[in-house]
Amino acid sequence: MCARRFLIFVFFLILLVVGGAFAIYLWGGSVLLTQATPKGHFEAKDAGAGPDYSLPANWAARPDMPVDADPSRWLPDTYAATTLPEQKAAVFFIHPTTYLQRDHWNAPIEIGGETETRTQLFVRSQASAFNGVGNVWAPRYRQAAYGAFLLKSEDANEALDLAYRDVRSAFDEFLRGNPSGPIILAGHSQGSLHLLRLLADRKEQLRGRLVAAYVAGWPVGIQSDLPATGLSPCAQPDQADCVLNWQSFGEPANASLVTNSWVGTRGLAGIKRQQADMLCVDPVSGQQNGRSQPGDNPGSLVPTPDLASATLVTGQVGSRCDHGFLMMGGTIPPLGPFVLPGNNYHVYDYALFWGAIRRDAERRLVAWSKH
Repeated sequence: MCARRFLIFVFFLILLVVGGAFAIYLWGGSVLLTQATPKGHFEAKDAGAGPDYSLPANWAARPDMPVDADPSRWLPDTYAATTLPEQKAAVFFIHPTTYLQRDHWNAPIEIGGETETRTQLFVRSQASAFNGVGNVWAPRYRQAAYGAFLLKSEDANEALDLAYRDVRSAFDEFLRGNPSGPIILAGHSQGSLHLLRLLADRKEQLRGRLVAAYVAGWPVGIQSDLPATGLSPCAQPDQADCVLNWQSFGEPANASLVTNSWVGTRGLAGIKRQQADMLCVDPVSGQQNGRSQPGDNPGSLVPTPDLASATLVTGQVGSRCDHGFLMMGGTIPPLGPFVLPGNNYHVYDYALFWGAIRRDAERRLVAWSKH
């Protein structure tokens, strides 16, 4: 798959963060493969049967779940909930990779433990940005293990395709539960990889219904990817039926590993990707190639040490699009230990701009309702 080299980079950075730096420094790529490549060959049966998405148990968030069991309904400490608009959107959210084991090429759908804890955490801290505009649906899916992105092999391709088929099946169930009205789509990292493919495969079903697609933490080509979806970049904050994309970096930034991995791969439209083609929409201003002052940012999530909750800190983080990346200025609050080399804030793409994403979704829904 053309995106695999980018995911190899992301996985490499995660290994650095979680403790593999010294071994990688000494022994290089062989350690990366040993620590991450799933055992044996891909077998669909190892991941279990395809989920039945008519069952609430196969969703991490869904509007018919009890409120206290739905992480997407979480709000930061002291944050006052707002009344949902009369015209609510249905929100479909695809969580990032939370399965770090290598015993399967794909995570079994019923897996619990640390994988479930991480899934709940990401749905809580990311999908919750959209609970002010409507109900959130977030499927559990047989996500590809990180090792699926390390090899150019039939095993890897089948693992990625299996994960995507689950996402597509969940989306079709989502459409059955929401046969009319506005739709917001969102994802992060592996979730955004699948979301970009979904935008192309289900563009007819989305026609006239899409408020916006938040494809965060994954590079998107304006000419190499978006033509296959029939969508345009979100150039202005009052625009609907468009795509937002950002990848967050602090200063001084070194994004060369991202560009080296992405440039030259072939996009969904069959065109080779170039850095000049990389989409960046500032989530604070809502403008393509936009910029914002720290005082414009309505809030970043600052978690408690145990990640059990978070507070919203306003007016600290500025942002500007620069050569396809979102560069931050101002005062970046203490978010946690997972800032990646090169000042890459990939893990915090949503947390940094939680309040801005929430506001952006609200104003794009208003824009959709006027057309």
